[in-house]
Amino acid sequence: MIVKRKDGYHVVSETTGRNMGGPYKTRAEALKRLRQVEYFKHNKD
Repeated sequence: MIVKRKDGYHVVSETTGRNMGGPYKTRAEALKRLRQVEYFKHNKD
């Protein structure tokens, strides 16, 4: 999920609350990173 903090947008794990990227200046940049995380999470070999 994307969380807005005072230093920018962060991509945070919904289950553990761990930071998975950020801070990003725009929500669009954070959304791009979130899509990357989801892609690799579901495409493990």
